[in-house]
Amino acid sequence: MDLLISAFDILLRWDVALALLAGSVGGVLIGAIPGVGPAVAIAILLPATFSLDPIVGLTVLLGIYGSSMYGGAIPAILINTPGTAVNALTTYDGHPMTARGEPRRALSLAYSASFFGGVFSVVCLILFAPVLAKVAPMFGSREIFLAALLGLILVVVAHRGQTLIAGALACLGIFLNTIGMEPVKYTQRYTFGQDFLGGGINLIVVVLGLFALSQAFVLLTDEDEKIRVSRLRGGLFQGLRELTRHPRVAGVSASFGVLMGMIPGVGEFTAQFMSYTYAQKTSKRPQDFGRGSSEGLIAAETSNNAVPAAAMVPLLALGIPGEALTAMMLSVFYVHNVVPGPGLFQNDMDFVVALYLALLILNVLVLVFLLFATGALVQVVRIPNRFLGVCILTLSFVGVYSLRNSVTDCLLAAGFGVFGFVLKRLSLPAVPIILGMVLGGIMEVKLRAAMARIKTPFDFIDRPVAFILFSLIIIVLVAHVLRVRKDRLSLKEAEWQTKTASTSFGALMWRRRNSFLKAHGKKVRARHSRLLRRLTGLF
Repeated sequence: MDLLISAFDILLRWDVALALLAGSVGGVLIGAIPGVGPAVAIAILLPATFSLDPIVGLTVLLGIYGSSMYGGAIPAILINTPGTAVNALTTYDGHPMTARGEPRRALSLAYSASFFGGVFSVVCLILFAPVLAKVAPMFGSREIFLAALLGLILVVVAHRGQTLIAGALACLGIFLNTIGMEPVKYTQRYTFGQDFLGGGINLIVVVLGLFALSQAFVLLTDEDEKIRVSRLRGGLFQGLRELTRHPRVAGVSASFGVLMGMIPGVGEFTAQFMSYTYAQKTSKRPQDFGRGSSEGLIAAETSNNAVPAAAMVPLLALGIPGEALTAMMLSVFYVHNVVPGPGLFQNDMDFVVALYLALLILNVLVLVFLLFATGALVQVVRIPNRFLGVCILTLSFVGVYSLRNSVTDCLLAAGFGVFGFVLKRLSLPAVPIILGMVLGGIMEVKLRAAMARIKTPFDFIDRPVAFILFSLIIIVLVAHVLRVRKDRLSLKEAEWQTKTASTSFGALMWRRRNSFLKAHGKKVRARHSRLLRRLTGLF
């Protein structure tokens, strides 16, 4: 009880209340604009949050992170275009509801499911916080190194079909982190005598380039779309009543979101598809999924909104971000000399609980705002792409320059922006680069600290937590190799079936061609033999 009182004391400040309001409303607006997304907004706001108190800056970023998914459901349902990437599954059942004249029902159900998922995850994690406080001290240098390595491996293998390029980009991120002064003996690495590389490559410069500037380039090069928004009819409160008719789907989907959120590198997409598959397999009307099923919409929106609070667990308990957004938030901690990890749960438990309570309040504010402001908010989707691109481009360069008043940083950000633009056009992931930079620094420091007490390789895993983490790394790698082998065998079998299909016109023509070649070959051989006999007769 004393812990909750201390946490409320942290939150009962005017600047924190203003941050809660700005984060919740701003996140909804950002999410409702297709093509922007929370990563761009957080990247632009990062330099501004460095001058704020940690709780204020993190509340704004958490607000945008959590509430953007609420706003992302609006264009996904109304115009079949997800506002954020994680709202793609919402279009499966949300837009068919709009097509048959039920846009308000779909929006209300999406808001209600998102609210339930967000509140469920926060309550679970507040109850789970005392357990984390006991488990976190078990992590020393070698355990944190192995946990960071496991997180990096999970991020790489999560990009199915792009594992090699994701691994290469993660290694690029690790290399970028090594540029500059190394953290133990303070010697220069990979600076090549250039003064501007002496301080290293700033993470925020890379983040703004890869996410904000690259997205601005995409918006500026794409043509503006003419968007027609359906009229909203009916009440927005009916979704709260309809959600109570599917408690099993909502509860299981929220649980998937919490579990997947706590695993680095997994996130919303895995939680969504697991929840959606479960809802379809156990539904009495599976044929309705993809055609406007309320259960499908609940599964998609509940699971993705349960992830943000859960994603803070590895960040706060171990200082290990599981995705790009939490990696950006980690920089806010470091700027204010607040070090996430076991010490945070031991010394600043009220700060941790205050963050979770802020997420709880954010969900309430967002739901109230959306229930009364949706009618006006849907007009946000009409903003032209090129206007958004110019705004993002301007704000990004202002943010980069404000970091160190350096034109060099602006040029580096522009270079990473072009690189990010190329990655987007090739449909390649940029997230491994950011996590490689963040986790690479953690792994280097912790490995060098642990090696002072290591004499043999087996000493590295002689403690229970270290051995469990090492076993998980081996299991993940073996499972990934088996999955790749299975995919290749399936691909070869599909190719063989395509070539040997006996009923296709192509197969018929192939057989006729072979028979013709055989007959033609017999004629050619007979002609050659006659010619040979004539030549031998002459001599």
